[in-house]
Amino acid sequence: MLRRGDEGPEVVELQQRLQQLRLYTGEADGVYDRSVEDAVSRYQRARGIRENGTYGPQTRRSLESETTEP
Repeated sequence: MLRRGDEGPEVVELQQRLQQLRLYTGEADGVYDRSVEDAVSRYQRARGIRENGTYGPQTRRSLESETTEP
């Protein structure tokens, strides 16, 4: 589970996957900030996922099924 305030390579991968879907336009800097949280929330709302801006198992499975590994 990733959430705002987390940092590291897993966040970079999340950012890059969100960039593939044009949901995140910031730099893939490995920081789960407000803009990443907003992008994840938009993704979740569009797909009926209820993880509220956190990058949990359901969101991860869904996002990985729609994107390629960066």
